[in-house]
Amino acid sequence: MNDALHRVVNILSANPFFAGFEQDALEKIAAACRPRHLASREILFLKGDPSDGLYAIRRGLIRIGTTDNLGQQMTMNVLGGGDVFGEIALLDGQSRTADAVAMDDTDMFFLPRREFLSLLAREPSIAQQVIGLLCARLRDVIDRMEETRFLSSSIRLARRILVLAADYGTDVRASQEELASLTGVTRETVNRHLQSWKRAGVISLGRGRLMIKDIDDLRRLAKVDAA
Repeated sequence: MNDALHRVVNILSANPFFAGFEQDALEKIAAACRPRHLASREILFLKGDPSDGLYAIRRGLIRIGTTDNLGQQMTMNVLGGGDVFGEIALLDGQSRTADAVAMDDTDMFFLPRREFLSLLAREPSIAQQVIGLLCARLRDVIDRMEETRFLSSSIRLARRILVLAADYGTDVRASQEELASLTGVTRETVNRHLQSWKRAGVISLGRGRLMIKDIDDLRRLAKVDAA
C-alpha cells in the first residue's frame, strides 16, 4: 500500500462511519476515494441536483439546508470533521434532498456512486455499515422531533450550541439565523436567550459567532451531564 493510500485509510478508519470496517474493505474504499476541496461559502451541491456520490469530511464544516422561493434559508444541520453525508441520494439514485455549502475551507473525500454500489454488492460488511448509518440518521430525526415537542427553546438552543462546539471548539461560528433554523425557533427567541447567557457570563457574542466562556454552565443549561 503506497503512502497516499495509507493516509486515506488512516483518515477513514478514524471516521465513525468507517471505523468498524475490516482493513481490506477500508483499502478498497480508500482506493475509490477522490480528494475534494471547497473554499469557504463554496456550493458543493444544491437541492434537486443529481446524485454523484458519498462525502466524508476530513476537516472543515458543511451546512446542510434548503432555500425557499423567497430566498429564505433554513439550516437543517451543520457537519464537521468525521461526518459522512449524501447517503440518501447515493443509495436511491434520486436527486439531492438539500443544499450543501461549505462554511469554512473544507477538505473531503468523495466516493463516486458507481464505485460505492459496486463495493456494496461485493462486500456485505459495507452494506451492513450503511444500514447502521441510516438507522442512526433516523434516530437523530426522532430525537430532534422529541426535543422540539418536549424541551424548552432554551434547552434546545444550548444543546445545538454544544453540538456545534464539538466541531468549532469554544469559538462557535454560527449566525443567530442559523442557530434559529437548527433549533426550530425564531431569531428573536435565539437573541433573547443569548443575551441572557451573555449577561450571566456563560458566553460572549461577536458578529456571526459566539464564544463559550463557561462550558459547564452551558451543559447545565442544556440539561446534559458534564464531560
